[in-house]
Amino acid sequence: MDLHLQLGEGGLAEQIYAQLYERIGANVLPAGTVLPSSRELAERLSVSRATVVAAYERLAAHGLIRSRAGIGTVVTGQRGHASTEPPASLLQPRAIWSTEQLAVPDLTRPDAEFDFAPGVPARAQFPFARWRALLNDQLRTRTDVSYADPAGSAPLRTALARHLVVSRGVRIAPEQLVITTGAQQAFDIAARVLLEPGDTVAVEDPGYLPAYRGFVAHGAHVVGVPVDSEGLVVDQIPAGTRLVYVTPSHQFPLGMPMSDSRRTALLAWAARHDAAIVEDDYDSEFRFTGRPLTPLQAIDTEGRVLYVGSFSKTLLPALRVGFLGLPATLAEAARRAKFVADYGTGGHVQAALAAFIENGDLARYIRRMRGAYERRHHMLISTLREQFDGELEPIESSGGTHMAALLTRGQPPDTTLAARALAEGVHLGTVSRWGIEGPGPNGFVFGYGAIAADRIQAGLAALRRVI
Repeated sequence: MDLHLQLGEGGLAEQIYAQLYERIGANVLPAGTVLPSSRELAERLSVSRATVVAAYERLAAHGLIRSRAGIGTVVTGQRGHASTEPPASLLQPRAIWSTEQLAVPDLTRPDAEFDFAPGVPARAQFPFARWRALLNDQLRTRTDVSYADPAGSAPLRTALARHLVVSRGVRIAPEQLVITTGAQQAFDIAARVLLEPGDTVAVEDPGYLPAYRGFVAHGAHVVGVPVDSEGLVVDQIPAGTRLVYVTPSHQFPLGMPMSDSRRTALLAWAARHDAAIVEDDYDSEFRFTGRPLTPLQAIDTEGRVLYVGSFSKTLLPALRVGFLGLPATLAEAARRAKFVADYGTGGHVQAALAAFIENGDLARYIRRMRGAYERRHHMLISTLREQFDGELEPIESSGGTHMAALLTRGQPPDTTLAARALAEGVHLGTVSRWGIEGPGPNGFVFGYGAIAADRIQAGLAALRRVI
């Protein structure tokens, strides 16, 4: 047949391909049509033969034309019209994934003038230039891009073990550390290694919901245990509990540390009941009053504590780097679980972080931010006591990046007040949302990582207008 193509803008091969593709689809060129040879069509269109060959090869790759000996290039059939709608499916997830328990919360932060969001470190003070230099150095010089030890790079585990010994008193060897994608994966690995479906897990109530969700997703029976001014009420841990999750250095979300007597009681309880303890030590490096708190892991004499930390609160959440410290008896199983989960955390980030620790950058940054957070904490709690006496009762805390204050009896729900505050440009957390067995206490969680010290009083003045 006589084929005439009018070429427009764009690559010549792309134009030939597109117009032939369209005509085959419209059945203008039905099955069995013999196309001009590549040489002939090239001459007609005044293009190179290679241009036509490229278009024909692409059509052949889609099964629309093929070469037949003695005949030439033949159209094989009308192309199907691809639907833009995804196919319907009868596949359904396990029932647990359709429950509200595992719904993904809204992770966006509103654009508020005064941001007291908890769990957010001081982005403005992060040494981005230094971090970029370390990352760029790794990307420029790193030649080993193969799969590596899923437990993490040896330099990072060595640097991290040394840092934990010096800064926290944790007794850990590099071989007992697994580098994870944030603390959340550390909880996941602990569950994979220790729990069978139906095992009972005890968590603080109110407590850290992401950890709760992780244990629920593994089929555990998760029970909330109340906390008081000394931390987890050990006497109320259910019999038969296989694992206890706690935040003893800075209870989340209320903020008080676990007392020495409760720590001793919890370890003794775990020994009597042959249970494990997951200690989430998420921001204790920013303790600024009183003596340093000794982690449970450091006083554990039976190897029952799994120690979890991350750099989300210390540095930036976007780094997605955490760690799990385990008794030696569990280290290889955790390494295998990490391999099953994702083969390992990004090598260039691990290498940059190892250098950040080894060069002293991390220690210097922590010292600098400890002072900054102390000033913000003091400004926040003193203003609350002066301006909200009789309406908000601050809970004593001695470190970290957030503190809580409970509303006095008769006040509206914290969620109602938080919505009103947001309308005034104040974003803050609510305690009630962190309840496990039901809503938590009525109060606010004030993060002071995202707000500068000189903005705190103005932010609380705006809050005062709605309480």
